[in-house]
Amino acid sequence: MWGLIYVGAFIASFVISAVVKIKADPFGGKYTAHWDSSVGTICTDLSYGEGEANKFDLYVPADSHRERYGLVVYLHAGGFTSGDKSGDAQILQWLCAKGYVAAGINYTLFSEKNPDANVYTQSVEIRESIPFVIAEAEKLGYHIDKMAVSGGSAGHALAMLYAYRDAAVSPVPVTMVFGAVGPSCFYLEDWINMGADPQAPVAVDPNTDYSNIAELFSVMAGKEITADMFESGAYLEQVKDISAAMWIDENTVPTVCAYGQWDKVQAFLASKRLDRALTQYDIPHEYIVCEHSGHGLQNDNAQFARYMEKISEYLNTYMPVG
Repeated sequence: MWGLIYVGAFIASFVISAVVKIKADPFGGKYTAHWDSSVGTICTDLSYGEGEANKFDLYVPADSHRERYGLVVYLHAGGFTSGDKSGDAQILQWLCAKGYVAAGINYTLFSEKNPDANVYTQSVEIRESIPFVIAEAEKLGYHIDKMAVSGGSAGHALAMLYAYRDAAVSPVPVTMVFGAVGPSCFYLEDWINMGADPQAPVAVDPNTDYSNIAELFSVMAGKEITADMFESGAYLEQVKDISAAMWIDENTVPTVCAYGQWDKVQAFLASKRLDRALTQYDIPHEYIVCEHSGHGLQNDNAQFARYMEKISEYLNTYMPVG
């Protein structure tokens, strides 16, 4: 009972605390596009599967005469329980205006209607959607030869799973990933400190009942995880499929990410683990910490500006147009 209440509270806070900066646009239009037919065209609600949510929007640039194009996928936020691709029109239009084919992809959300949906099933839907996105672009005359994947919050988590776990099965090479405040892994010691002082020492207490976190991890992984698994470490195999940082190796793609040090929605310490793994394998990456912000990155305009600048820099380096 209390475990379900804990899960519900977590999900509610995740939905309320979606990434706000790109929508708020503190940059005076620098990362937006004046959108009309001279910039590009949008094809909406294209299907990639039989599920009600298996739809994507495709943004194609007006310049249709190049031999090849890069695809940038941006996955929506919403705590794995809400959100829609239409909410990311601004960044998708900006990406298309830069010369990329851009796609926003929906996935089946966890709800009373879809109680079996979870982070893993959502990541599988994203994996299965990519061939359909590329085929639709090809049908419109845009030959895709590389791609980047990105997103905010829940969408960032799914983007990292595709880039780190599933890149080997991608129809075209994945060259980079970017995103903000997505949970990257599910180590107990990272999550028990969520929302507390990020500089404080963290220790697992064998006398503490962690059944609430076990219930949360179970819902997100779609697998039964019990509190006794924490003591043995057996839970780590259960959460590996939804823990992007656990898939990082020497072949991992360049990464840009931003996190709020005072995040009370997902574990900030998990982001430090992500940074350590990328550093260990010498992967080109930018790990940007907003030291005064929570999940919305709301109090660090300078750092958020750096995040957006690094996205542009990495796109120019690893996804050059032309």
